[in-house]
Parts: sequence; structure tokens; C-alpha cells
Amino acid sequence: MAPLRLRIDGRTFRDSDNREVTLHGINCAADAKFPANPDQPSHIADNFFDGDNVSFVNRPFSVDDAASHFARLRGWGYNTIRYVFTWEAIEHAGPGRYDEDWIQHTISVLRVAKKFGFYIFMDPHQDVWSRFSGGSGAPLWTLYACGLDPKKFDVTEAALVQNVYPDPAKFPKMIWATNYTRLVCQVMFTLFFGGRDFAPKAILDGKNIQDYLEDHYLGACGHLAKRIHEAGDLEYDPIVGWESLNEPNRGLISFQDLTVIPKEQKLQKGTSPTAWQAILTGSGRACEIATWDFGGMGPYQSGTALIDPEGKTAWLSADYDDSHYGWKRDPGWRLGECIWAQHGIWDPSTDTILKKDYFGIDPKNGAKIDYEYFTNHYYMAHYRKYKTMVKSVFPDSLMFFQPPVLEIPPKIKGTEDDDPNMIFAPHFYDGITLLTKKWNRVWNIDVFGVLRGKYLTPAFAIKIGENAIRNCFAHQLTAIREEGTEHMGVHPCVFTEIGIPYDMDNKYAYTSGDYSSQIAALDANHFALEESKANGFALWTYVVMNNHFWGDQWNGEDLSIYSVDDKPVPTGSFSPAASRASLDTTSPSFSQAQSSETLTVSPTNLKETLSRDQMSSKSAGGDVRGHRAAEAFIRPTPVATHGNVTWYGFDLRGCTFKLAVLAPTATPENRPTTIFLPEFHFPTGETTVEVSGGKWTIKTEDSSGTSQQILRWWHSEGDQTLTVKGVIRKQGAGLGTEEDEGYLAQCQRQACAVM
Repeated sequence: MAPLRLRIDGRTFRDSDNREVTLHGINCAADAKFPANPDQPSHIADNFFDGDNVSFVNRPFSVDDAASHFARLRGWGYNTIRYVFTWEAIEHAGPGRYDEDWIQHTISVLRVAKKFGFYIFMDPHQDVWSRFSGGSGAPLWTLYACGLDPKKFDVTEAALVQNVYPDPAKFPKMIWATNYTRLVCQVMFTLFFGGRDFAPKAILDGKNIQDYLEDHYLGACGHLAKRIHEAGDLEYDPIVGWESLNEPNRGLISFQDLTVIPKEQKLQKGTSPTAWQAILTGSGRACEIATWDFGGMGPYQSGTALIDPEGKTAWLSADYDDSHYGWKRDPGWRLGECIWAQHGIWDPSTDTILKKDYFGIDPKNGAKIDYEYFTNHYYMAHYRKYKTMVKSVFPDSLMFFQPPVLEIPPKIKGTEDDDPNMIFAPHFYDGITLLTKKWNRVWNIDVFGVLRGKYLTPAFAIKIGENAIRNCFAHQLTAIREEGTEHMGVHPCVFTEIGIPYDMDNKYAYTSGDYSSQIAALDANHFALEESKANGFALWTYVVMNNHFWGDQWNGEDLSIYSVDDKPVPTGSFSPAASRASLDTTSPSFSQAQSSETLTVSPTNLKETLSRDQMSSKSAGGDVRGHRAAEAFIRPTPVATHGNVTWYGFDLRGCTFKLAVLAPTATPENRPTTIFLPEFHFPTGETTVEVSGGKWTIKTEDSSGTSQQILRWWHSEGDQTLTVKGVIRKQGAGLGTEEDEGYLAQCQRQACAVM
């Protein structure tokens, strides 16, 4: 076994030289969500339902191409990879049938990654359960195991799936996430986390469906872990840890009334059924369902729509050949009928709901269930099994613990679950930008503050002006990190997903070459990460196949920092002439926020200013490919710090990096504080360094399989500071000017006067 390259010391990471390590990471790669053979991104319908006969070999990329991708990421300063894989990739052919070819491919890719010196943690990824329910993750057979018919999900709206959408190119943006609140996900996650309690009749091969699904999931992940262990050269180097299930969901567990939308359900877009309406349409009944859209002040009800499946049902028919996968279904679990009807929740003969609070009470003890109860009981029970599986193979593995997104973490501080090798691994996205695909410099919302009841009314959560928005992001990430400490104990915090959409403003940047909106949004997110004092992050995402038309090739998302349709990032210093980002008043980063009609926000026009769409863009033609906002994501960062990092940050506008360190002793000669200093921003001969004391060097080094510019600093004990200044250039309107700052301050004052 290789010695540990990374260990946890309280809330910090340490290397073998006892220096603090900052995880500067990337998700690699989102291509892993769908098969390579056949090549089946989410807009391809051909052979979609032949889910048994697929292969994920060559995902996220081929072994032959791996070195070029890892060299690129290492050259951009990333030292950490969140390695994305799916349950489907391992066990797609049927229960217990593992794809050894894919496993060996994965081991080969990891071996290439090892040559580049990455820290890697494995991510068992899922989104809304499965590709066949509109996302990624679980194999097709899991849906059949639960008595569902994937070929009827579209007509019943049990799930919205781009592959079978009439015109995949017009699939509504970000609609895929609403599948969490549609029938299929509500069934699957309820059974996965709580089948024994809420579906005791669902027995397969003598097991409750909860145990059947969970045992296979843990078995598949465990089989991969054992194969990696048997490889002999990947354990702890480069693989330092395993993350728990990506973005777990409660399903219906904790719903107090199936006939109403839960107050905590913030995402409503397109048709927005209650759980009861989803049950009815899933069983072939027609329902008038409210429709929602996302506007200037967030989600609003836009009308209603009749969803009429015309008798078609999302449940497998009674004559389905249930022998295909070799399981034996208990006679008490009838096909052709809703599983919830079979448990007495509703009466199909009268379409009457009988137990609308069925999922709101724990049948074991009569306790009322809320989301916090779900996390502490149902989710934690699963996590303990997952952790036991990982530790049985990798006893010293770091465990990246990811609770349900933006929910209160479990109360495990001081308990046996308060594992010193645990990392709190939350996610954060700026929902306003993600849903509207626009960078709004005028306003945003403190979503986390609203969720935690910080404001008397959501109106007080509105933040006016770009500086306030950036600070709002930082405050949210800080609050998330501190909440993790409060509930889980002292652990490192790594945001394992955070990112921005690139196809903003109707893809304006793709025709203009002006990435100033993306630069501003991405810089705001990195600023928040740095200010929050998180111990690292993994940016979402890197996609080998990204292009301007289909984006990440998955559900209309376009968050990749790399695209085949953009100019390659220069290996040396940044050339302003090569980037078309400039202070252009037609740029969508101005988005009317810089125009005369919105420069003054007053008590009389504030409501109008905040409620209308302020971010229209205008198209341009020609080949004007840009660098895909590389100015914002290629950033200086501490790599290994002697002592403790007390603060660091990169001011993109001023091209200034600052680091504050508390050192217990003077820096040993062979263990200096090291900083990735990209030549992109800090070219040779145009960079100045100021330190509180000690000596430093800047050298371009060929190490870990690629070339990087590294600053090494030998300093004294105690509080030490370093400031590095590079070349200041006009990066785009999104970065602001002194004039902007005065305007934003005025906005804040006037907003306070109104509120």
C-alpha cells in the first residue's frame, strides 16, 4: 500500500510534509453520464430503451487521449479530480452482471491520471435517478424492478426525458431538475431509502425492494473498489477518497400532505404537479396541472395545462415478462397497478386519496418526519452502509460526505458518525444565473438565507448590485460551511460542485466572442469560494465533447470550461489581442444594467427594475471564438502551505493575488510554501512580489507531466503575508469599474430606503 499522500488534520488537509493542501479541483468528466457505445447523449433517441446493451468504455475519454486532457487540466492549475462514474456503467446488463471491460478501462485512465500528480476522489454520480428518468446514474433494470414502464414516462409526465422529447433541441432549459418532484423519482428514491417502511409489499427475490436496490448499488460500487484495490498501484495514490451518492433525494418521505406542493419545494418550472396529481397521471388519469415559469422575481404560476395520458400508465402491465432479469417478484406485489394504491394510499376505483399523510409519519415509532428527520434517519442509515463498504476495501480512505443539497446536515457532532476522516462535501449553484442563463449584475437573492429563515420576507433577501451579489455568494458559502461544522463537527469543507452556464444571453458569446458575462459570473463564484475559507472545491465541469450547439450533450446544460468550438487557451501569458472580451456597451454583461434607463434605481422604479428581463443580448456573426472565460478559471492558488492558510484570494480586476499564512516555525528549506502562479496572468518580467519576509522564487517547472509556473516562498514563523501583482487588462464589463462601484452603492442605499 502506498503511503497516504493526503490526510485530515482537524479542518485542514495535510500532505506527507505536514503542509496544508488546498484542493483546487474539477469534475472530470460530465461525459461519463451517458454511454460511449452506442454514443448516446441525451438528445439521441436511437436504441434508447436498449439499456442493457450499452458500454461506457471510453468515458470520460479514451486511454489514448487521457494524457492530453489531464495535461490540460494540470496546466490550468487543477490538482484535484472528482472522478465521475455511474452505477449504470458498472451494472447495466442486469443485476449482478458487472462490466469488467469498463472497470479495466477506468483503472487504465486512473493510471494515466496518477502520472500527473492529481488527488482523486471517486464520485458515484446520479441525477434524478437515471438516464431513463431524465438524468443519469442507475441502470434501466432498476425501474423495471420497481414495476415501472420507462416507455410510458413521456405520455404520463412521470418524467421529462430529452431523448424522447418531440424536438430535443427545444427541450426546456433546466426542466430536467423538476423530475425530482415527478412520479418516477418520487417512487424510486422513496423505495431506495424507505421501501421497508413505506412499501412492505414490494418484495423481490425475498428482499424488500429497498434492500434489493441498495444491496446491488453497494455491491456494484464495492466491486469497482475491489478491482481498484487489486490493481495494486492506485490505492491512496492517486485515489485519496470516495464520495457518497451524488445529490440524494427524499422522494416522498416527509411529505405531510400529498395533495399540496411542500412549502420547501422551491423549484417549480413547466408543469408542477402535486404528488397526488403525479400519482393520478401516472395511472392514466387526466389532470389539470399548474404551470410555472421563472421570471424577474423568481418562479411564478403562469397558468394551467391538461395532462391526459388517455389511459396509458407509467406502471408495467400485468402481462409484462417479469422473467427477463431473472428475479422473482412476490405474488403480493402486483404488476399493472400503482404501488401506492397497493399500500392503501388511494383507491383506484374512485380515484380518492385515503392517506395523504402516509409518508409524513415514521411507522416504526409514530414520529413526524420532516426533511431533517429524513436526513438523520433514512439517509444516514444508507450512508453508514456505504461507508462500511468503502472502509472494508480502503480502511484509510477519506470519506466525502454529501447530504441532500442545501438541506440541514445531519446532527452527528460528537457521535460515532463524527469520523475524523470525513469531509463535508456540499454543492452550491447560483440558481438565478443557472435557471435564466443570464448574469444579472443588478440583483440576486440570498437563497440559502431564505431557506434558513434569515429574513422576515424574501423581499429582504434581494441583493442589489454586483458587489453585493458577490458578497452574497460568499456569505452563503460561508454559512453552508459553518452549518456543516455546527451539525457534523470539525471537518474540512470541499464544495464538490459549483459552476456557471456558458450559454448565457441566448449564446451571445458564441457569436460575439465576448465572454464578459461568463467571466463575471465565474469570478464571482471563485471569489465566494476564496472568501468562504472552504478547503477546496471541484468545479462543475469538464466535458470533452462540449460544443456550442449541444453544450455538455446532456439536458441542454452547458457548464464545461472546455469546448471544441472555442479557441484553445494559450499555454503562455494571456494575450489581450487574442481575447475579444472588452468593455463593449452592447455586451450582455451590461445587459441594460449599464444603460441609462437602469443606472438609476429609485424607490419608484425598483419594482420594475427587478421584475423585468434586463439581460437581452444581441447577436453577431462570423467566427469570433473566445477563450471561454479562461481569465476567471485559471487562477493562482496555494498548493502546499507551511503552517495554516488564514486567507487567500485573487482580485481578477486588479490581477492581484494575496495570501496570509500563520506558520508555527520558519519554513524548512525542503518544504516551502508553494503557489500555482499561472503565466496566463503573471508573465515573466511583468510580475511583482511583496512579502512580509523571507525569500521566494518563481520558476516554470516541468513536473507531474506538465509545465506549471510555481512560486516558492520560504518565510519565518508567525503571521506572514504575500502579494503578487500581474498584468492588469480590461477583462470585460462584468468585472466592473470605479464608476460601477459608485452606481452599485447607490442601488444598495435606494433599495434599503424602499425596503
